[in-house]
Amino acid sequence: MSGAARWTALVLAAGRGPDDPLARAAGVSHKAIVAVGGVPMIARVVASLRGCQAIGTIVVSIEREGVLAGIVDGVMTIPSGPSASASVMVALERLGTPLLVTTADHALLTPATIERFLAGIPADVDVAAGIVPAALVSEAYPGIRRTFLSFRDRPLKGANLFAFLTPDGRRVAAFWARTEAFRKRPLRLIRELGVWPALLFALGRLTVDAAVRRLASKTDVRLALVEIAIAEAAIDVDKPKDLALAERILRARAP
Repeated sequence: MSGAARWTALVLAAGRGPDDPLARAAGVSHKAIVAVGGVPMIARVVASLRGCQAIGTIVVSIEREGVLAGIVDGVMTIPSGPSASASVMVALERLGTPLLVTTADHALLTPATIERFLAGIPADVDVAAGIVPAALVSEAYPGIRRTFLSFRDRPLKGANLFAFLTPDGRRVAAFWARTEAFRKRPLRLIRELGVWPALLFALGRLTVDAAVRRLASKTDVRLALVEIAIAEAAIDVDKPKDLALAERILRARAP
């Protein structure tokens, strides 16, 4: 699935406002421009995307283009929506598919991680998401505090990599938007997801395959999870502690 210059890549970079702990600690307006190892994290993400032959156009979703002045050059920008899911829906409408989506705080993203994700996408799906086994992350970085998805067969961590391959994938983005809107209304969220799957997940009894089948049936979309055996793919830079960890990893990578 990773044919030459086949993909448009979207980087979600909208700010969270003055309460973002990382941006506030760094004294900047957006988490996306916080320096990680001396380089703004969004510049690291864009550089990794540019390192992939499969990526053609790179687009940044952000509320004000001027935020990136002097930080990232040569990329297209589009206005962000009020949430991540809304921003993806805007991008799908304007850019079409196939669309690779990642986030500006994915400071440890590498071309190898992107290529492994794209290469692992089955040929017959509408949407794919990258995941990392929780055990791999915990083994590589003992004591790391991450929010894992507690499925019965294997805990997972998202890799902040999503692929929308066909126009039908918009239904997944729309479902995502609905569930985001109900995140503070648990009864409505349970009704959207289904009582039994929600209960099984809460009890740690839902399997990964069952969850994928449930979401596929709710959206009438062909879905796939792509396992990426790279621990750093599960680490985004969201808090000051994440920043310290990312910089330690980058120092270890340096020749």
